[in-house]
Amino acid sequence: MDFKRSDFPDGFLFAAATSSYQIEGHSFGGAGKTHWDTFAQTPGNVVRGENGDIACDHYHRFAEDLDLAAGMGLDGYRFSTSWARVLPEGRGTVNQDGLDFYDRLVDAMLERNLKPMATLYHWELPVPLADLGGWRNPDMPNWFADFTQVIMGRIGDRIYSAAPVNEPWCVGWLSHFLGHHAPGLRDIRATAHAMHHILLAHGQAISVMRDLGMSNLGAVCNFEYAQPVDESPEAAKAAALYDGYYNQFFLSGLFKSRYPDIVMEGLEPHMPRGWDQDFKTIQAPLDWVGLNYYTRKVIAPDNSPWPSHTEVDGPLPKTQMGWEVYPDGLRHFLNMVHNEYTKGLPLLVTENGMANEDTVGQPDQPRIDYLEAHLAAAKSALADGVPLRGYTFWSLLDNYEWALGYEKRFGLVHVDFETLERTPKASYHAVSAALAQ
Repeated sequence: MDFKRSDFPDGFLFAAATSSYQIEGHSFGGAGKTHWDTFAQTPGNVVRGENGDIACDHYHRFAEDLDLAAGMGLDGYRFSTSWARVLPEGRGTVNQDGLDFYDRLVDAMLERNLKPMATLYHWELPVPLADLGGWRNPDMPNWFADFTQVIMGRIGDRIYSAAPVNEPWCVGWLSHFLGHHAPGLRDIRATAHAMHHILLAHGQAISVMRDLGMSNLGAVCNFEYAQPVDESPEAAKAAALYDGYYNQFFLSGLFKSRYPDIVMEGLEPHMPRGWDQDFKTIQAPLDWVGLNYYTRKVIAPDNSPWPSHTEVDGPLPKTQMGWEVYPDGLRHFLNMVHNEYTKGLPLLVTENGMANEDTVGQPDQPRIDYLEAHLAAAKSALADGVPLRGYTFWSLLDNYEWALGYEKRFGLVHVDFETLERTPKASYHAVSAALAQ
């Protein structure tokens, strides 16, 4: 690879990320059902109806997987905890086997000199809470705070960094407006409630972790560059609205005590009662902000109801997901977040990577090229003066890619989903060699 560790500042952190439902195997260890289990059981929601019952069997094979992470020369490992594994009903009785698993997992990271980088919630909501309305329910932030108390009361003393929620846009918009992820709704009122409640839950969880004596707490948002389809004012407005609800909404809540006007033109009539009184909680002080970045979208106006736009096919090379490869977007967002929101707060790239149609024994050169280009964008942002402190590869392992099942491969390590054999890819070896320099 055309980068090496010494190209980055001393102490710059390199990590790889995974998430609980995507790798652990949710049928093990007394875990309760999640809305992803029921979503996958509904015909047409997930490719081939695939689910996370076994996934990568990380629940039993985590030592092998952490050996792979350590063997690559990584400094940290970003993982998530499963709410339903710890609290099968979402509330009430604790599953001690679930707590014991995360206890063992964190200790295993520390034994390998991997910094444990925790995310509390990566989309696997317990079914009993989904039955109560899930993120539409105004009690969700309180229930999430209780879960935070339970899980971080057990492992928080050994956690290097923590963030409450991975990608609130996916929890809110993708899952409640577009319906592509569980719970699979297409409802503007549900969307408005979910987007606000997830931020309120974030703020309450930060406060709980502070009370537990934890530090190095942050927020993780995802970003997509919105490119207007042409130079018309209509296209510019369509792209600005996409940018507003995707890239600006959650940052505005976290740092400006408001939501973007262009977004509230559509959402405000549907917001939960008293939403504008919640920003003091939402704005619990943070120690860093993480950016997940993969692609850009080309946006065109149309005559459909609000938001009255659509995505169109772009001209750039694409990944296995059909996503355009646009490294300049990473540099753009690192500068934008720093200049417009965080103003000196440390930033991290908390996810970046690509899906590729990988075959064992065949070099995954497109992934190597993708990572090189985005690491170069990160270096450019550093040169711009952005206080970037780390970069996290998505993902360590091929895994369950949500509604797309097991056919989209993001991993630096190939997983045979029949035998569960792990095989490091050429990108794994390339990153390992670069981090050794």
